This record gives sequence, C-alpha cells and structure tokens, in this order.
Amino acid sequence: MVLSLSRSASAALRGAVMSLAVVALAACGSMGGLYSAIPGDNRPHSGVDRARSMPIHGIDVARYQENVDFARARSAGTHFVFMKATEGKDYLDPNFRVNWQRARDAGMPRGAYHFMTWCSLASEQAAWFTQNVPFDPSALPPVLDLEWNNHSSCKVKPNKADALEKIRLMLDVMERHTGKLPIIYTDMNFHRDILAGEYFPNAFWLRSTAAAPHERYENRPWTFWQYTQTGVVPGVRGEVDRNVFYGSTEEWLMFLHTGCDPRAIAALQRTGRCLPAK
Repeated sequence: MVLSLSRSASAALRGAVMSLAVVALAACGSMGGLYSAIPGDNRPHSGVDRARSMPIHGIDVARYQENVDFARARSAGTHFVFMKATEGKDYLDPNFRVNWQRARDAGMPRGAYHFMTWCSLASEQAAWFTQNVPFDPSALPPVLDLEWNNHSSCKVKPNKADALEKIRLMLDVMERHTGKLPIIYTDMNFHRDILAGEYFPNAFWLRSTAAAPHERYENRPWTFWQYTQTGVVPGVRGEVDRNVFYGSTEEWLMFLHTGCDPRAIAALQRTGRCLPAK
C-alpha cells in the first residue's frame, strides 16, 4: 500500500517542485523545447517510438565515450547522465573524474555507477566506491550495476542467496555514503537469475534494447529504461546508450528534489528516506 503524504508535506513538496519547474521550463525555452531536438538511433527497435514520446531523456557513459561535450548534449535535449565510476574492488573508470566535473559545470544532473563483480568481497567493492565517488548532495542517486559479465576474467556466478547478500550490503553502504537510495541497474539475464520475485525499495533502471521493459521483466516497475545502445547524441562521439525516465516533467523534478521515484515517495518517507533536499 502506498501511504499518502501529510497535507502540509505534500504542499511543501509541490511548491518546491513548481519552483523548480519554472526554472526548468525557462531553460527549455533556450534549448528548443523538451524533445524538438532529441537525437536519433542508428538501429532503432519497435519500442523506440514509445521512448521518444517521453519527455525526460538521458545517456550513460564510460571510458568508451571520450571528451563528452555535456553542454552540447544538454542543449540538444539530454536531461541527465549516469557515468561509470568504479568496478570491482580496484578499477576506476579513467574518465570518471573529468566527466563528473564537466557534467556539473554544464548544469547536467549526473550520477555515478558501480559495476558489481563476483570475485571480490562486497565490503571491498563498497570501500572502493566510497573512496572514489565524492559525496555530493546535488548528485543523482548512485547506481549499482548488476549483470553477468561474460567478458571478464572472473567467471564466478554465485548462487541466488549469496548474490543477494552481497547486493544488499553494497546497496546499504552506497546509501549511507551518498545519503540517497541507490538505483538498481540490471539486464534480463541477471534479473531472471537473481532479482526476479525479490523486493527492493530501490528504483530500477532496466536494460531492454529490443522491446519495452514490461515485455521482458515480468512487469517489474521501472524508473529508468535503457532502450538502446546505438544512440546518436550531439556532444558524444560515436554511439551511446540512451535512456528515458518513466514520468512527466513535474515527476522528474520531484525525483531531482527527493532522489526517489515519485510513485514511492510517500511510503519511503515513512522509513526516513526520500526527504526533500534542503
């Protein structure tokens, strides 16, 4: 059951969101509207039309995308970026620090993600993440990237119970470090093997590059959808992953203000989470 906000809390949150909306819509006027300049896709699938109709678009980047011009991407209709920070217990993406600063300078909301590996302890990976990702109240929630990596030298696939224990430990440390409920990113195979049927309070970011998420994830509610890995975005050289936020501009601003999916804010605030940023 989703609990309702108190009348005063709801009014305060809505007032803050509307104030942000004025700023955001003014910025959109200088960007040619929300989706008049949304870039394309080199190999679109049938779900792209639905994704393109949604107002809030973003990208995710790693070492493969060099010298990203975040200001240009933002002016072309990109509203957010998630960027790879760390992997395992000892890998730092070589572009992370410069991407982190440049996106901030461009005024683009950005978040950091950690790629979970299965040959090192969750505690080691959590320590590596907190060592390398700065605490920044203005950042998007952190992301825990959960998938099997068939290209890694680590071929370990833990059983479900062990994997879930590591995941929950990692999520807990990431939340305590950033002050925000982490987002879970996953693909179909990992979701099927480990996450299906499991409850998490976290927002989900689902990879589904051949169909809409509800066709692949047993109707798992999603907050972000990675719908292509062959996107074309001004300011990014070559192809890039493209993503959409599930909701409206107002819901996006609520997400920015609280760090949580607006559909879950009321219930999560009862646990002390998702309180509006001060």
